[in-house]
Amino acid sequence: MPGSLYYGDNLSVLRESIRDESVDLIYLDPPFNSNANYNVLFKAPSGLQSRAQIEAFEDTWHWGSEAEGAFMDVLRNPRYGDVGTMLQAMRSFMRENDMMAYLVMMSARLIELHRVLKPTGSLYLHCDPTASHYLKVLLDSVFGPENFLNEIVWKRGHGHNSAKRYGSTHDVIFLYGKDKKSVWNGGFHAYDEGYLAKHYRHTDQTGRLYKRENPTGAGIRHGETGNSWRGIDVTAKGRHWVRPPAELEELDKRGLIYWPDKPGAWPYLKQYLDDMRGIPLQDVWTDIDVINMRAIERLGYPTQKPLPLLERIIRASSNEGDVILDPFCGCGTAVHASEKLGRRWIGIDVTHLAISLIERRLRDAFPGVTFDVHGTPKDFEGARDLALRDKYQFQWWAVSLVDAVPYGGKKKGADSGIDGWRYMAAGRNTVARAIISVKGGDHVSVQMLRDLRGVIEREKAEAGLFITLAEPTRPMVEEAAKAGYFDSPFGGKRHPRLQIMTIDSLLKGAKPDLPPLAIEAGFRRAEKEDRAETDQGNLLALPGLDAPVVAVVRKGGKRGVAAHV
Repeated sequence: MPGSLYYGDNLSVLRESIRDESVDLIYLDPPFNSNANYNVLFKAPSGLQSRAQIEAFEDTWHWGSEAEGAFMDVLRNPRYGDVGTMLQAMRSFMRENDMMAYLVMMSARLIELHRVLKPTGSLYLHCDPTASHYLKVLLDSVFGPENFLNEIVWKRGHGHNSAKRYGSTHDVIFLYGKDKKSVWNGGFHAYDEGYLAKHYRHTDQTGRLYKRENPTGAGIRHGETGNSWRGIDVTAKGRHWVRPPAELEELDKRGLIYWPDKPGAWPYLKQYLDDMRGIPLQDVWTDIDVINMRAIERLGYPTQKPLPLLERIIRASSNEGDVILDPFCGCGTAVHASEKLGRRWIGIDVTHLAISLIERRLRDAFPGVTFDVHGTPKDFEGARDLALRDKYQFQWWAVSLVDAVPYGGKKKGADSGIDGWRYMAAGRNTVARAIISVKGGDHVSVQMLRDLRGVIEREKAEAGLFITLAEPTRPMVEEAAKAGYFDSPFGGKRHPRLQIMTIDSLLKGAKPDLPPLAIEAGFRRAEKEDRAETDQGNLLALPGLDAPVVAVVRKGGKRGVAAHV
């Protein structure tokens, strides 16, 4: 089963396309009801950055007929008794406001996520303190308080300082199991250098680092661990051996007991560093930083989470071949991590912008990867249906068909006659630009083409692409021909300055007659992944060992720690 991307409302996709108990692990990073508008920042040539920004989505919820309908749906369904009771109590306390609308939206989706999760499955819900306390109550009502496993605190690595309160530096990740049988592989992170310097101070003849451990524990035992060993009466000291004397004898034969030269001194156990798996993960994560502005993996999508964060979650709570679901997949970090770690995956997003970005991300990172895309138009009727339902989603989708980046947003007049930009190579350190104009109506006119020609001249662009759902008229074709040509530096080829392309022709594989894309512009490229070099968690894997460990290396007589963080 290849991975599957779904464009659409995740509630509808879950109900119509995802079977009961078919998913092993769910990660969701839903909007937080922050009343903010988020922009996607595309990579653009120097000096053109302002043209490469588009409003991706509005993180704003309001109480209205849709929220009221969703609320009543939960109350009317007898299967959702506990959830309905909780929502009623929350509404009586909070009344009909934006936060209540957000919680109703989330409750309907959490119910469906619980349905599709296998009995051995787990759910991680990523949020911030804006709504975490309300979401925890909802999760308890859906999964049952007894299936709450952890509240993970992730320190993002930078703060939002305030003159009147403590700086905010963390997100919350709630972990719930479907029931007590949920998969758990755990995880480890590297020892810090201070700990290593303090405890692993000893070296054997081969150069292996180890620390000395007391082989006894406090208190008397009357079984084997209370017996004398090598003439040492451990009971007389009010203690006991941590292992039976027979095991200690075997460890000594293997060179794992250290005997001090001092007569009468007690032995120590040798604990070699390269036998250790690291420190077991706790519920406070401080070793994975937020993606900074210059990070290689940064794709410009709002709220993008770092890949190591998702890799840790997926390794801990799933196995190779399991199905991972992200119902708010955004730029696809969970999808990327799942593909990298050999899991099957399902990603859902409500914007074509996100779907287009994820498609490019996966193909850049995993050349030759195959996956299915559902919900995007595959034929003319599908395109027409999308244009009728959502003008802006249709525009974003159409712009992606010609390898361009969208421009503008849903604000009236924001695009200035421009729906997208295509940046093209035009010689060394030179970029040519084509303006994209998309029309999804049933009728187009020659005036629309003249308007585009005027925008080309105003912006001093080299070319324009007019993408239309309807067939162009003869006067439009003649108007395009009047615009003439521009010269490409590649072999002196000439390209029509104004081109008309229909959605039908693009779906059948037609391409615009333009120079090749500029490498440094457009959707930011994801780094190619080498699956053969995929490590085990945040630590290096050493040959011959099943578990990840910390590798300690010596260079120039100095000790260092090699570990992924």
